[in-house]
Amino acid sequence: MNNRLFVEAVLWIVRTGCPWRDLPIEFGKWNTIFKRFRDWVKADVFQKLFDAASDQADMEYAMVDATIVRVHRHGQGAKGGLRARP
Repeated sequence: MNNRLFVEAVLWIVRTGCPWRDLPIEFGKWNTIFKRFRDWVKADVFQKLFDAASDQADMEYAMVDATIVRVHRHGQGAKGGLRARP
């Protein structure tokens, strides 16, 4: 089985929270995937992948340009909406 399908199977398990036995057959035999997962955990493959992905993260995707952000008209002080009553 290729690595991409294996990683997708692991992500499916994580995302759904289902037991390994409920893994859809499209990913392969659940026991084979579980054994491979266990081997990868013992070999710290997931830790190495996480370390490689998180090393010097590029935070450009998290920056927001203020020229494209608009405030709703109620947030700009337009008339209407809730009024404070004494």
